[in-house]
Amino acid sequence: MENLSDPSPAEIVNAGNQTAGNQPQGSGSADTKQLLQHFLDNQNTIINTLHDLMPFRVREIMLIGTLYDTFAIGADGRFSEHILSEYYRSSITEMPRITGVSTADEALVHLQQRHFDMVIILGGSNRNRPFVITEAIRRQEPDIPVFLLLGNTKELQYTKSRNAQCRLLDKIFVRTGQDNAVFFAIIKYLEDKMNVENDTQVGLIKVILLVEDSEAYYSRYIPLLFESVKDQTRRLVEEVNSDSVTKRLQERLRPKILLAETYEEAMDVVRQYRNNLMCLITDVEFPENGTVTADAGFQLTRELRRIIPDLPVVIQSSDMANNHKAFEMKATFINKDSQTLLREIRSFINHQLSIGAFVYRDGSGRRIMAVRTLHEFEETLATIPDDSLVYHARRNHFSLWLMARGEIKIAKMIYLIKVDDFTDLNEYRDYMLFVIRRHRNASNAGKVVDFDDQKKLDETNILSLAPGSFGGKGRGLAFVNMLIYNLNFSNIIPDIQIRTPRTAIIGTDEFDIFIDKNNLRAVIESPVSFGQLQSLFLKGELSFSLTKRLQACLKDWKKPLAVRSSSLLEDSAAQPFSGVFSTYLIPNNHPDSEVRLQQVMDAVKLVYASLYTDEARSYFKVIQGDVTTEKMAVVIQEVVGQPHGDTYYPHFSGTAQSYNYYPVSHMQPEDGFAVCAVGCGKYVVEGGAAYRFSPRYPRIQAQTPQDTYKSSQVRFLAVNLANNTPDLAGQGEMAGLVSLDIREAERHGTLRHLASTYIMQDERLESDLVPGGPRVVNFADILQYDYIPLAKTLNVLLDLIQDALGAPAEIEFAVDMTRGENGLPSFYLLQIKPTTEIEEDTGTYWQNLPESRMFLYSSKSMGNGRITDISDIIYVDPERFDNTKTLDMLAEIEQLNAEMVREDRQYILIGPGRWGTRDQFIGIPVTWPQISNAKVIVETALPDFPLDASLGSHFFHNVTSMHIGYFSIQTNGKDYIHWDRLQSAEEIRTTTFLHHVRTAHPVTIWMDGKNQQAAITLNNP
Repeated sequence: MENLSDPSPAEIVNAGNQTAGNQPQGSGSADTKQLLQHFLDNQNTIINTLHDLMPFRVREIMLIGTLYDTFAIGADGRFSEHILSEYYRSSITEMPRITGVSTADEALVHLQQRHFDMVIILGGSNRNRPFVITEAIRRQEPDIPVFLLLGNTKELQYTKSRNAQCRLLDKIFVRTGQDNAVFFAIIKYLEDKMNVENDTQVGLIKVILLVEDSEAYYSRYIPLLFESVKDQTRRLVEEVNSDSVTKRLQERLRPKILLAETYEEAMDVVRQYRNNLMCLITDVEFPENGTVTADAGFQLTRELRRIIPDLPVVIQSSDMANNHKAFEMKATFINKDSQTLLREIRSFINHQLSIGAFVYRDGSGRRIMAVRTLHEFEETLATIPDDSLVYHARRNHFSLWLMARGEIKIAKMIYLIKVDDFTDLNEYRDYMLFVIRRHRNASNAGKVVDFDDQKKLDETNILSLAPGSFGGKGRGLAFVNMLIYNLNFSNIIPDIQIRTPRTAIIGTDEFDIFIDKNNLRAVIESPVSFGQLQSLFLKGELSFSLTKRLQACLKDWKKPLAVRSSSLLEDSAAQPFSGVFSTYLIPNNHPDSEVRLQQVMDAVKLVYASLYTDEARSYFKVIQGDVTTEKMAVVIQEVVGQPHGDTYYPHFSGTAQSYNYYPVSHMQPEDGFAVCAVGCGKYVVEGGAAYRFSPRYPRIQAQTPQDTYKSSQVRFLAVNLANNTPDLAGQGEMAGLVSLDIREAERHGTLRHLASTYIMQDERLESDLVPGGPRVVNFADILQYDYIPLAKTLNVLLDLIQDALGAPAEIEFAVDMTRGENGLPSFYLLQIKPTTEIEEDTGTYWQNLPESRMFLYSSKSMGNGRITDISDIIYVDPERFDNTKTLDMLAEIEQLNAEMVREDRQYILIGPGRWGTRDQFIGIPVTWPQISNAKVIVETALPDFPLDASLGSHFFHNVTSMHIGYFSIQTNGKDYIHWDRLQSAEEIRTTTFLHHVRTAHPVTIWMDGKNQQAAITLNNP
């Protein structure tokens, strides 16, 4: 897929089809940042003439955050499109240029090179970083306006506690919802503040005064107010019979919105702009004379009513007792805690949303027709009258509308060429159609495109089936798509094709519609069992529009489908919710298209329902979240692979991380690691026995041939094509899958190049499928002999994505080694997510402590710091462990954990094998709620049970994100557990397989995050 460069007017006149192939030649960190920076810059390529009414315009914005933050916070990668849309609907013909940077040093360099009108800093996981950046900017540019945008209200308390540093900021805003209206509001807030004096004198502009000292509330109000006044002004202008230039000018005569946080600031506005004051929206309690005053809002209202008797006033408060006082003052009262707060504000200012259609008009400005999609626009462009073509062309209406839709390249090419450059109108019309047809597909590459039943979905873009947020997983997929189809990886890795499967996303608006339409809100909040709730969800109806869109898509979707969850919080670094919600695989091969449609719709409903499983509710409880406020988007992807008899699967799947928590040999944590297994990826992410290696050192084998043989994959997962009516509700996520012996893969011919043969008599591995010997899945042909460039591909992608995320990254992938039309195998990037990096050590060392006090030592651990308040230890009796009875152990652990929850006691959990695996024979298959009060989890290896830690599994991510200590006790001669030193502990409970003991004094848990070592010492006198 080629990338479009910014063409010059001469190039457009000559051909209109120039393209560029300036693509990355390497995979270094600096190169990848530059590539992603270039992508952000390309979103802001149109600069138009501004109107003179506003002398100050924000033309240059510096946006400071990690590259991924800049992408993710932008409406799933469409931040610039959103800003373009806002400017188009405001009839502003030039939008600001947004320069994204990721460090203070980069910011200072840009500030030296170019003037910026404002700086917006994105708050992130490093809460001190915005203050460090602000102080650096203030030293160099003391007068530039600097705004801090926080991701949620939880960050406010800490931020405001830094009182002195907060004073360096012009204002703090909070992104309270999932849309990005707050960005536009910050820009317009600054412009209004700077222009109000001039504009009230020159244009008699009205002023709305908002008095609110809560960052969370004014961050909600200001975007709404801007949208409202724009719409009001637009409706008034449309009623005026004037020429289009005058109309555009009048649309810029919207009221200014000014914010005051104190009584004194409010009165300053009133004194200066009393003749222009349009209305007052005020809180009740805010500072007056430096002290928070309980009735400051009423005092302000009385004073303003004395000055302006008929001034409309809205009083908003969380205290319903203020309703009566507002009524007495003839003011509108709104409850700040009302669920319909924004609706009531909209009602007060008579707000209506803009439709955003392109309205064709004739030469005199009279309406001809309206179109909504690019396809309709293209069709009508070929037939509209000449006077309409000239009317819109001379006013740049075409380019403005196309920019608002995100068709940046097309819009720019059209904007640069004027209709008067052509001697024949038909030549201009043909040129317009040529540009659209030539660049439409290229401009969509790597982007999210809205559903169009005339357009077939291909893998170069993601199809949006319903509006709203894409959720964490969907946002990551949108980012993945942007990377792959805007960067030419073939120059770096020519021997493999990096791709994504065809993908569609159902935004969270459909979830809201489904819940409300089917009256499920009360069900969610009621104590019904999950089985009952699931049944009610299945009986519910999806919207008519989504049903029709799915029906249209299924005409083109012939491969098996994965219907995946994508909640708002999913795949975040802090609360990844890994594996908590459901994914369903559908064979999609039933002969009746209506049955296939129903299966997909049922899968969507079941994904919605999975938000309310006992496991999910327990997870929310642990993170102190509210499940009733969470929303769910749904991702639908074609499954990677090929059919093999009655099954379908890729050659292999896996995960890879840029940070290795447990490096071996001379490897460093930054070298990363990967986990691969034959078949579908669910096997890997649920902790099945898979092969692990470092992409930096693919030839290093961490285990002996014998241990590799013992821990090798023996089963794999595939889509079950033999069952075209899977019972999704009854069998859950395994309904569309089948577990097969690894020998089936050999019969299918897919094990070749993936497995070796273990020669028992020599205790060695032969990298070929030698007859008679047991198979060991170790990818020797690929990792040792580079049959395909897997290691290089992983290295390039991990470097790139880590640079973009600004944090350690994990990817999920699948590989189809079937040679395509281009003769290359295909590497499919399926998902990305940030991970938690090991913290630096805190100076908590135990090396000088006597070994006699040591109970446990691990040379492979995660966690940092010291814990001194735990006395309870629950452990699996190593003498009684039997890997055929792990389900019995699971039941006992769940019961003991429930007791600990009731007693509000945390504990250390110790057991052999792999915690959290779904394979009951290699560990105890617990889920997070079943061990929710464990503060430290220890995995122990047995001599005949040589498994490494649960890296790459969903369970692993949830545990590490909650900062649970995670220790691995290996049979390496260095690690140990002295069981005999627990003899003095009190036996609290004993089950068939487990012991629960309590020490007389709390133990001390030492975790050295830098060196990845941990120890537990007993503190008996």
